[in-house]
Amino acid sequence: MQKRIIVINGPNLNLLGTRETDVYGTVTLGEIAAVVIDEAQRLGMDADFIQTNHEGDIIDKLHESRGKYDLVILNPGAYTHYSIAIRDAVKAVQLPCIEVHLSNIQAREDFRSRSVIAPVCAGQISGFGANSYILAVRAAALMLAENKGDIES
Repeated sequence: MQKRIIVINGPNLNLLGTRETDVYGTVTLGEIAAVVIDEAQRLGMDADFIQTNHEGDIIDKLHESRGKYDLVILNPGAYTHYSIAIRDAVKAVQLPCIEVHLSNIQAREDFRSRSVIAPVCAGQISGFGANSYILAVRAAALMLAENKGDIES
């Protein structure tokens, strides 16, 4: 049975490609979704990709992921820095989670340098632009293969 992952994106990521292109680049979220889904399939996984601007929707989607997905990739957007509710949901669903960011949050404004969500995630990938998502998909494949005892290329 193929492993399933979900990529959940938070607020303002729907504006990628036009929003602060000096920070986030010119690639749209739709373009990222297409590449992520293709890469997941290439690695033998099914992937769903969603975006919402609402904290409660992210929490609901995390809750719904239990029993449906094997791993979550999460870009919580600005919620990264203060949403204890999303942190609690990530921890509660007991699914491996990879936090992802386009920009290097450690190199930005002080308030962006801390993630309240990262401590309950398997890892965090940031600073590689749209490629952060591809790296997260590859990390997901490696993590899920480790659980099976396999190594996949």
